[in-house]
Amino acid sequence: MPEYTLATGVTMIVVVLLELLWLRTGVFRSWQYWISMAIVLGFQVLVDGWLTKLSDPIVIYDPDRMLGVRWPFDIPVEDFGFGFAMVTLVIIVWKRTGRKDEADDGRAAGA
Repeated sequence: MPEYTLATGVTMIVVVLLELLWLRTGVFRSWQYWISMAIVLGFQVLVDGWLTKLSDPIVIYDPDRMLGVRWPFDIPVEDFGFGFAMVTLVIIVWKRTGRKDEADDGRAAGA
């Protein structure tokens, strides 16, 4: 399997497992999360499409390291997996650390 594809798959699985088995923030049940992912996807298509367009690429991928599936606007499908994993990881860590800060603030105020 191409390395870029494998790295994308592993990264996505690790982030989903971190959320479901350890951090458990509940983001996958939140409509705000899915709206934020739609916004990210919209901008990712615009920017990534411009960066990777085959007619005049700014970023060039080694075709032997990926599946070779490009959609839409010549975007390697692996880029969407990395985008999902990166944004999801930031959101779940942010939510998790925010809960701890809120709990600490509540105890300090009541003390």
